[in-house]
Amino acid sequence: MGLLEQKRHFSVNLLDWYMVNRRDLPWRRHNNPYFTWVSEIMLQQTRVDTVIPYFNRFIGNFPTVQALAEAPEEEVLKNWEGLGYYSRARNLQAAARQVMELHGGEMPQDKQAVFALKGVGPYTAGAILSIAFNQPQPAVDGNVMRVLSRYFLIDEDIMKGSTRVLMEELAGELIPEGRARDFNQALMELGALVCTPKAPQCLTCPVMEQCSGRIAGRELTLPVKTKAKPPRPEQRLVAIVEGRGAHRGRVLVRQRPATGLLARMWELPHVLAAPATAGKKAGPLADEPAMALLAGSLWAEGFAARPEGLVTHAEHVFSHIVWSLQVYKCTEQDQSNELPLIAAEARAAYDAQAAAKETTALDATGSAAVQASEPGFTNTHNISGSLDEQGEPLSALAASKPAYDVLTGKGDGLTYRWIGPEDMDTMAFPNIFLKLISSYFAGAYGQLND
Repeated sequence: MGLLEQKRHFSVNLLDWYMVNRRDLPWRRHNNPYFTWVSEIMLQQTRVDTVIPYFNRFIGNFPTVQALAEAPEEEVLKNWEGLGYYSRARNLQAAARQVMELHGGEMPQDKQAVFALKGVGPYTAGAILSIAFNQPQPAVDGNVMRVLSRYFLIDEDIMKGSTRVLMEELAGELIPEGRARDFNQALMELGALVCTPKAPQCLTCPVMEQCSGRIAGRELTLPVKTKAKPPRPEQRLVAIVEGRGAHRGRVLVRQRPATGLLARMWELPHVLAAPATAGKKAGPLADEPAMALLAGSLWAEGFAARPEGLVTHAEHVFSHIVWSLQVYKCTEQDQSNELPLIAAEARAAYDAQAAAKETTALDATGSAAVQASEPGFTNTHNISGSLDEQGEPLSALAASKPAYDVLTGKGDGLTYRWIGPEDMDTMAFPNIFLKLISSYFAGAYGQLND
């Protein structure tokens, strides 16, 4: 069988299979360009089963491009919370505003205009144009490249740009006239359900008879793909700071910088313990120096807190970094009376760590370590002799600010807040911190200041 006949066999049999076996997915029930766009952004690096409830909730809260464009970013991030890769949500909203400003709220049907939207690459543009508008545009992602590599026995490295161009040209040639919508979804479906990475189901594949990779016994060695650089391991120390006085029942959180990793999301305060050797997992730090370092980092930002003990270990994996987290319960301290008990050792540990970091790259927040001789924050109130309702001394922070006020860290300049369980419904957290804080409020780590 020649190449032309092999291509025809692929297209015809794949479409026949898809019409019988396609999954009932919420974004497939309507040829709505906005729904297609949202689903394709969510499906990047994420499994279909994971995306479905997020998609339904997102569309329920932002049913149109206009609704998404006009929503507060915090609300958009909250609806994305737990889905990961949060830059996708920010780019999606930025692109929605582009659509409102440049295209009157209607998704453009021109390839260049779609490609110009923030966060839309060649694959997403092809998916939108083909699925929503039935235009004969290829939509080539990892699934598609795997299928084509095996079926046509292509030995080119799929990580190379030249291979992607080759795949896009080939995929475009395979689209039957007038069937772009169904064909591209069929190709994606085959890669997701049958022609899987590690255990392809060749015996149930609709195009197995003419699959050159299977015939050559290469189905498990294709596609050719250069191994990605392993993520950098980091050991981080995390503080769950229990409030006292006016902050009783609340914990301290901070908002990340406006750009970079997890931009503008909320988190528990944490500090890099020590950089690890490339490719090797960072080892845990002993509790005594870890607690001193953590107390020092909080002190440098203007918060007095005493670490009481390790409560759990956790891990958070990014594409390029793995955070290994040591999580410590801490208690807010009165700066004038209680802090001297921990200040000297905390500051010494923190200053030593800061000095070491000055000769290395910046940490994951993009900020160099900051040395500080005393905590500081804007305070226009006289707090001398202040007591809480139980007669306990208020910390400087508690006496000068209501629990819900926003504070600025002295060294890093980040925004800090004391929050209670009710705030979890409106603030967006990375999944790992969402779990840690929710576990704390559920009593998983006990209460130290009851």
